[in-house]
Amino acid sequence: MKMILLRKFRVLILMVFLIACSMHIMIDLLPKLERHGNTGCSCSNTPSEEPQSWGKQGWPNKHTLRILQDFSNEPSSNVSSHSLERIPVTGDKTQALRRLEHLGQRADRKRQFIQDAGMTKNMSVKGSRLSALYDHPLYKISPPPLTEEETLFNVNTDIRFDPKAAEDQAWNTEGTMEEFSPTGELTSDSYPNWLRFHIGINRYELYSRHNPVIDALLKDLVIQRITSVAMKSGGTQLKLIMTFQNYGQALFKPMKQTREQETPPDFFYFSDFERHNAEIAAFHLDKILDFRRVPPVAGRLVNMTKEIRDVTRDKKLWRTFFISPANNVCFYGECSYYCSTEHALCGKPDQIEGSLAAFLPDLALAKRKTWRNPWRRSYHKRKKAEWEVDQDYCEEVKQTPPYDSGTRLLDIMDMTVFDFLMGNMDRHHYETFEKFGNETFIIHLDNGRGFGKHSHDEISILVPLTQCCRVRKSTHLRLQLLAKEEFKLSMLMAESLVRDRLSPILIQPHLDAMDRRLRQVLNVLSECIEKEGYSYVVEDDLEGLQGKDHAHTGPRQR
Repeated sequence: MKMILLRKFRVLILMVFLIACSMHIMIDLLPKLERHGNTGCSCSNTPSEEPQSWGKQGWPNKHTLRILQDFSNEPSSNVSSHSLERIPVTGDKTQALRRLEHLGQRADRKRQFIQDAGMTKNMSVKGSRLSALYDHPLYKISPPPLTEEETLFNVNTDIRFDPKAAEDQAWNTEGTMEEFSPTGELTSDSYPNWLRFHIGINRYELYSRHNPVIDALLKDLVIQRITSVAMKSGGTQLKLIMTFQNYGQALFKPMKQTREQETPPDFFYFSDFERHNAEIAAFHLDKILDFRRVPPVAGRLVNMTKEIRDVTRDKKLWRTFFISPANNVCFYGECSYYCSTEHALCGKPDQIEGSLAAFLPDLALAKRKTWRNPWRRSYHKRKKAEWEVDQDYCEEVKQTPPYDSGTRLLDIMDMTVFDFLMGNMDRHHYETFEKFGNETFIIHLDNGRGFGKHSHDEISILVPLTQCCRVRKSTHLRLQLLAKEEFKLSMLMAESLVRDRLSPILIQPHLDAMDRRLRQVLNVLSECIEKEGYSYVVEDDLEGLQGKDHAHTGPRQR
């Protein structure tokens, strides 16, 4: 009798175990079945149905994550809907804007602040100002011939990027037979655009003036399918690292403020919001100034449900998603500031704007060095930095490496002009590629705190220029050119920014502010030249580019 009961008990235990295994298998398969059966937006359900779909969704499926690389090698450095994958890039801009208005994202926007669409049409009739600018001799100066030591990567033709060896066969959506050599081998033109961008980096620039890869990369940032999302570690505000189907990566900064909102006057610069449209505008401004030191940035409308929540493996991020009382999808992530329910990022219903900045090469492949900006602010409510109280501070800087020789001090002056035109006060560190030593350009990363106030010009940003009175001749001539009516900076920016999918990027007062600030920069340089003399203030870098000797002499002493 006891043996019979024991056998029945064992059979019962086995049945319970089999039932439990079956239930686990069904739970794992349910999300896949729902995704195959549901092709619409996950926010198309009624308010009562939405929480139920979240319960059925569960944790997203596992997939491989590549090593996520930050823009910087130190934690303090920062660089931030509906999917547009089905919208052709060459589609009508008016149709895209109408769709945005239909979603209600700009219904409350003041009409006097929006860039006039008629202005763009008039420019196309009269001819492109940008094309005329890039045809100017100042924008046709070529850098010195590049050697292997002056390129970031030396491409080994024996090692090829082979998409057939990857799990995802859809990495190259535009591949053709022309990308294969006569021997049937892949050519470098078949590499994904993010990789071609990395290969083109050299000692003098992130990318060349007329590199077609940049436009193609900007297009990829908008249309490439997002395969995984994770929060960026470090930083004061929420930023996401997005990986695409072609294995490229970009930094996503979500929209936190409307175009019209200015930084409150009582806000400190270190507690201001980071703006996605500032990142986009900074890339275009940097290109118009011919610096080409900002990684490519494009605006994109992101579906928070399908393109963030459903693909993330970051549990901390996934747990912060919720449905607002207005039935919109929201999340807030984790960061030092503005990551709470009160500062949640909400879509309409699940669409959100954001900027996507292309990643620089992984630090394991191309190391970067982080430098403290000599004119770094105190980041304190009461204390002042040394340069704010010592008018001869620049003399000390010029005696300190790497500012005592080479081009680094002139790079700081370029960055000063760049920041002043944007109104960016948050430039505490900068980076350079370690391979090129001190004789290379400064990478202009993290521009999200620019374009915060169009009604105020922060003169303290220009202190490096007023104290040192130094500038490149090429920079000086280009600034003078952009102050002319036929090459007006605000008009050039408007024409350049209208190409972005989220256009308008800047309201007209911000465009007008750049013209006003440009005149102030030229006035400061004029006063320096009158006080110190042209030969002391203006460093002739054009002669070095035309001749054999490209090196600059060290900073001059009074």
